[in-house]
Amino acid sequence: MKLMRVTDPDDVMKIISEQFGPLETEKLPLGKTGGRCLSETITAPEDVPGFNRSTVDGYAVAARDTFGAGEGIPALLECIGEVLMGKTAPPIKTGQCCLVHTGGMLPEEADAVIMIEDTDLTGTMIQIFRQVAPGENVILRGEDLRKGDTALYKGHRLRAPEIGMLASLGIVNLDVYRQPVLGFFSSGDELVDYSSPEPEPGKIRDSNAPALFYLSEQYGTAFRYGGILPDDFDIFLEKSRSMLEQVDMLVFSGGSSVGSRDYTALTIQQLGKPGLLVEGIAIQPGKPTLLANCCGKPVLGLPGHPVSALNIFSIFGKAIIDRLAGREFKSFRPTVKAILARNISSKSGRRDYVRIKLEETANGWSAFPVLGRSGMLRTLAEADGLLEVPAAREGISAGEAVEVSIWE
Repeated sequence: MKLMRVTDPDDVMKIISEQFGPLETEKLPLGKTGGRCLSETITAPEDVPGFNRSTVDGYAVAARDTFGAGEGIPALLECIGEVLMGKTAPPIKTGQCCLVHTGGMLPEEADAVIMIEDTDLTGTMIQIFRQVAPGENVILRGEDLRKGDTALYKGHRLRAPEIGMLASLGIVNLDVYRQPVLGFFSSGDELVDYSSPEPEPGKIRDSNAPALFYLSEQYGTAFRYGGILPDDFDIFLEKSRSMLEQVDMLVFSGGSSVGSRDYTALTIQQLGKPGLLVEGIAIQPGKPTLLANCCGKPVLGLPGHPVSALNIFSIFGKAIIDRLAGREFKSFRPTVKAILARNISSKSGRRDYVRIKLEETANGWSAFPVLGRSGMLRTLAEADGLLEVPAAREGISAGEAVEVSIWE
């Protein structure tokens, strides 16, 4: 394994984009599509809303009937009735209005709504104490979407707002990309299951498995855990082959450091062509990372140290999952603008990701580097996110404005 032949992170992203693509599609009921990505562009089959609607409780009026109205000289209109929710509005004539509730239908002759608090009712006559403009407090038919408009483009990830919008269009079923299935192994004779009450001397609990399980679910995959692989090549290879047949993506944690008992790279080469694509990334933490294409399926070898494993998976693992799920390759990641509180040093030519704790001050957010070795889990728990130090820079000085990517 030639770990010193590292690949630039941007080139790794390019390799991921070129090597892997969306999975096959399936048709699902709208209510089951949350988190999935559209495999088709959706065109609005009708206008939304389908009629002119009020955005407030008030009186539907022809705006011209209110021109010049004020506290001293109110306009006087006849209220001919109430528009019941879900019912057709009655027609109004010049000098007339009708009571309408939020979301209710407007009469065709009405082009505005005056809020109740700006009126006074005496019998059937309404005093209006301010004028309204055409379109005020109204959503017009088709203002949200017109029939034939593009509602959502292929590849769009469906969240609650998108599902609600599609429901308003009467769309019942959708073609979406299939949910990726991720297979995961930990490796190393020093590991025991994280539920072990008292590990033997020299043993450590596997903290990466539950952490990566959570992340993979956040990224929209189904997760299959294969357990801890022993340092036995035959078992390593047999279990890996079996798992790869059942999943869309295979991930190893550990076994990507240089050592005589490292079987990850050798196993990957046996799993299928074209095999290894990346044997190290110019990034810190996470340099000893493996990436392969085995019979068309991505295989990712993560470093065993928790900080490195989570860092690599949240950047490159997520990018692979995005490709498989049909999402836009550069998906949104929330960031916070902050002022760096302490100097950060780094090596030129290597992209560094520094753990950051955010603290709110009177002048905004301050970013404090969380220092510690790559195997220290406490530093992960203390950090709110990551700060990228570009490869072209030799550190960042205290006082500089930075953007911190928030942990998901």
